Amino acid sequence: MTPEPGTRPRFSGRAIVVLGITAVVAVALDQWVKWLSTEHLTEGEPVRILGGLIYLSLLRNSGAAFSLGSDHTWVFPVITLVVIGWIAYMATRLRSIPWAISLGLVLGGAFGNLADRLFRAPGPFRGHVVDMISAFAPYGEKFAVFNIADSCLTVGVVLAVLLELTGRQRDGRQVVRKKPEVA
Repeated sequence: MTPEPGTRPRFSGRAIVVLGITAVVAVALDQWVKWLSTEHLTEGEPVRILGGLIYLSLLRNSGAAFSLGSDHTWVFPVITLVVIGWIAYMATRLRSIPWAISLGLVLGGAFGNLADRLFRAPGPFRGHVVDMISAFAPYGEKFAVFNIADSCLTVGVVLAVLLELTGRQRDGRQVVRKKPEVA
């Protein structure tokens, strides 16, 4: 049921439930794939699949995308905690299922990589994130090596941008933009 433009829908806990389920599924899938990767892949021995379109290459990344900030690993958990706090705050006003999916993906991706930062070697707030998916080349020569959490973060952010561009609000309203009158 779509609310009338400009009206605020009644509170619905469904959006928060969808956000939570999306985040839990994202974290579970991410951690399962990371476990499989650390158990069955060997560093330095990439596995070529789909004719070389994808390589499974076990890497441990101390930085962000493209290993940026490798010397400042402690910063990433702090940023992640701020993002998680912002999503928790936004959830109090959340009424939109598409926004719930978007924020759930971002939250799940954030928690997936935060778990690595907190619980993997070399230690808390300095842990290296497990990456394993490389497109077009085995070690990120053509594109960054990433994991499921990174994919969830990217899809969640792209969905959020699309929702914003189409005027869909987190409270369920849709902003109707008037077309300029032609004289």
